[in-house]
Amino acid sequence: MTAQATANTKVLRQKVLGSRRLSNYFWALVVLGGGLGFLLSSVSSYTKINLLPLSDPTQLLFLPQGLVMGFYGIAALVLGSFLMALLLWDVGGGFNEFNQETQQVTIYRQGYPGKNRKVELIYPIADVQSVRVTLKEGINPKRALYLNLRDRGDIPLTRVGQPISLAELENQGAELARFMGVPLEGL
Repeated sequence: MTAQATANTKVLRQKVLGSRRLSNYFWALVVLGGGLGFLLSSVSSYTKINLLPLSDPTQLLFLPQGLVMGFYGIAALVLGSFLMALLLWDVGGGFNEFNQETQQVTIYRQGYPGKNRKVELIYPIADVQSVRVTLKEGINPKRALYLNLRDRGDIPLTRVGQPISLAELENQGAELARFMGVPLEGL
């Protein structure tokens, strides 16, 4: 999440990274490559023509090995295509905007394409009680910023996935709390 204030410092806008992360590109390509390999192995076992340069799947029996490899290949290609579509659509990406001129907080996230597939939440700054930091260490660590709203609960502000560093979380939380004039909780 990167923050940038406009020239008049009345608007603070934080960009939120969605599905377009390097690890997602890596896994989409791995799944697509593996699916293609399995499908080519299946076709090679059926036609007895070697389509793979590093192995010889023509020695496999089509029933049951080649057929099962074909199913695995098709499933992996479908999954890999879905992962690539998520990257193309940037699902989860968006911004948090805190505007002192209009006295509004806007939380925007990109969803799947189609009608009404975007999330846009708009609240008055007066409803913001605090900025809350959540820290959970261990095997599955969680470090997140939440906007604590009166009568509405907590709204997450940070991206899902790899936790951000503790120093960066503290800086973002303190900057946001200072900008809106509310307390910072959880540290």
